Amino acid sequence: MIASLLHRESSNPPSSVRSRALPGEGPPTRLDAGRWRAALPEDTWPSGFPVDGLVWRRDVFAVAERWQTGRAGSRQLLAATLMWGASGKSARRRAARTLADDPYGARLDRALNPLRNERNSIVRLRDAYIALRTDCRLNGLDSDAATRLLYFAGYRRGALDVQPLILDSEIAGRIPAEAGVTSGANRGTSLEWVRWICWAAAQAGEHCEPELVEMDLAGGGLRYGARTEPAPSRLPRQFRRRVGAGA
Repeated sequence: MIASLLHRESSNPPSSVRSRALPGEGPPTRLDAGRWRAALPEDTWPSGFPVDGLVWRRDVFAVAERWQTGRAGSRQLLAATLMWGASGKSARRRAARTLADDPYGARLDRALNPLRNERNSIVRLRDAYIALRTDCRLNGLDSDAATRLLYFAGYRRGALDVQPLILDSEIAGRIPAEAGVTSGANRGTSLEWVRWICWAAAQAGEHCEPELVEMDLAGGGLRYGARTEPAPSRLPRQFRRRVGAGA
């Protein structure tokens, strides 16, 4: 994920553009929309996808909403997800290769269609993850990218259920060890992912979106991440009040 952060500007976009950001979201992905459109299979470019060179989570969720109602294909949802998660000079080639591996979206449909429901159980989410890693696996769609796709396909904002969340090596490295979520032996497995989404839901509680836990860890883990330095003997009053209100 370090590489993915490098292609995102550290400065905040103008407020008119920032209005597309979700609460807690970091900077958008910046890319050359024209080059991406030329590189991807013609049928995979999502209708109405932004061409201003900025891709926010909300832009991908807009594609996901159309996919849920049958107005967009699973390959369009995957294309939007790959553009949001793009990093490195070869990202367009990798995305085109992944999409070409399922030219009619049959494997994607088989894996994702069960997530069109308004609410998704842990069993259904786990089954979708396993499908994307086994029978429905696509060339170049690794475990990190699979969790991005599941996040956009299955997240239901406002629901009290456990929600699918992004998990990559950077986020995994910031999850506190005492959470018992990840280890060298289970990195990239369905067990790790299920433990992660359950742990994040527990941290979020009933009054916070689980995705905010993921966004925090993706941005450095100031609130939910593992401590890398000893805690000070006495925290400033303002910080204590903020932690006490939501931890």
